[in-house]
Amino acid sequence: MAFTLVALFLLAFLVVPVLTVVTVAFQDRASGSFTLAHFGDFLSNDLFRTSFLNSLYVSLMSVVVASLIALPLAYFTTRFEFRGAILVQTLGVLPLIMPPFAGAVAMGLLFSRTGTVNLLLGDWLDINIPFMEGLNGVIFVQSVHYFPFILLNLVASLKNIDRAMEESAQNLGSHGFRLFRRIVLPLAMPGYVAGASLVFIKVFDDLATPLLLNVREMLAPQAYLRITSVGLEDPIGYVISVVLILFSVLSLWVSSLALRGKDYATVQRGGGGLARRRMSRGQAVLAYAVIILILMLVLAPHFGLFLLSIATIWSFAPLPDGYTLAHYTRVFAESSQYITNTLIYAGLAGLIDVILGTTIAYLVLRTKLAGARWLDYLAMSALAVPGLVLGIGYLRTFFGVTLPGGTSLAAFWGIIVLALAVRRLPYALRACTAAMQQISASLEEAAENLGARRLSVVRRIVLPLMAGGLAAGFITSFATAAVELSATLMLVQSSNDAPLAYGLYVFMQSPAGRGAGAALGIVAVVIVGLSTLLSHLVAERGGGRKSA
Repeated sequence: MAFTLVALFLLAFLVVPVLTVVTVAFQDRASGSFTLAHFGDFLSNDLFRTSFLNSLYVSLMSVVVASLIALPLAYFTTRFEFRGAILVQTLGVLPLIMPPFAGAVAMGLLFSRTGTVNLLLGDWLDINIPFMEGLNGVIFVQSVHYFPFILLNLVASLKNIDRAMEESAQNLGSHGFRLFRRIVLPLAMPGYVAGASLVFIKVFDDLATPLLLNVREMLAPQAYLRITSVGLEDPIGYVISVVLILFSVLSLWVSSLALRGKDYATVQRGGGGLARRRMSRGQAVLAYAVIILILMLVLAPHFGLFLLSIATIWSFAPLPDGYTLAHYTRVFAESSQYITNTLIYAGLAGLIDVILGTTIAYLVLRTKLAGARWLDYLAMSALAVPGLVLGIGYLRTFFGVTLPGGTSLAAFWGIIVLALAVRRLPYALRACTAAMQQISASLEEAAENLGARRLSVVRRIVLPLMAGGLAAGFITSFATAAVELSATLMLVQSSNDAPLAYGLYVFMQSPAGRGAGAALGIVAVVIVGLSTLLSHLVAERGGGRKSA
């Protein structure tokens, strides 16, 4: 029964919408037969070819720049006796809790041609650097926002390297940069590749950041503009959606291919980590200078957004002309519905994800159903489906389905909840699976031997023992769903049903609303930040109980 219900949910709200998008892309509008003509139109159009190349270029360059930001932070804090390493790694993750399109506006105020940095450079050195011009701006914003994916995975990999391998290389005469290039970096490659592939996917299908920076010649903005301007019947929007899916899947496949046939295993459990070295005074000064400069860069969006949220006027000046709390007053007076909707939508999405994640994890780990593993694969495949594509699929699939009141299902606020739940299901599923893997099956077997029914065993033994993992999965889904925009931008039909991310995007469209938008952005950062902190506290409490 549980298997059937989960399978039907994934079929209805993941498989069918995505297949609908793919089908329309290959379907002749007049006859309904298979055709490649739409792809021919896509390839023959200069705008779409340019948009594809721009998206590919921006994604690859974002990986490069994000790597340049993440590598020093990861290496210095794991390779040396670096005071404040935990603080540095924690601060390095903060960009993820800010919606990237909100950071784009803040970085524009700081790094555009008339922004703080260039105004100061012009006064001091008479130079102007085009940080935020065109594609450069998209690369800059996306790199700063998504580099924590590389940082987190790279730090984990560096900590798991067997120090015996490093010591053996040193005994054979390998030192310094040669040791790092030939031994350390190759052994940390699984973590780096995992993080880099996530950065590529996130940047390739991001919609709001290019739109806010007025960069339209990229694939995701073109798909959105085609569907919203030409209509749901326009096949090119679906063709672009298929290209987005293909490149998301391709990046995951290439990342796995890059590691195939190579052995990264450690000799001892945990690897022992790299042997931490002491730095000389000169090395320490240089290392701290590099780290401080990087942290100033990656925390600049938060600083800029906060200044904008309390600024009266900020234009053609290094700092605002004055300060006020009026924007916060306006947000809580006029936009409290956005915050309420976000708490409801993200909360329901997190609850759905925890229920589905627990059910799938139980079916995979505790039963011998032949299709249980495929449910896991299907749920995880949501990672490769861009939010924009899912939103388009929902519009196309459910627009003609009417509710009892005559309202289209695609216009019902509940469809936003379902989209958020499907998008964030992989995060909750992994948390629930990890929690269940740490519970010995012998506990359940003992309870069943004493006469307890399967449902009672799950309710009274399995779920209480999984409490930490369930909470972590819920909070992760909640926090990430709270700032999801790509899918909701397609599905919001009324401002009364709009979540916080949508309201933030609308405010940021005009200079007059950016102060209130920044205040709403700070509210979003606080919500996500508190959720992340709560997740860490829950994880630590769960770890403490296990060790006890």
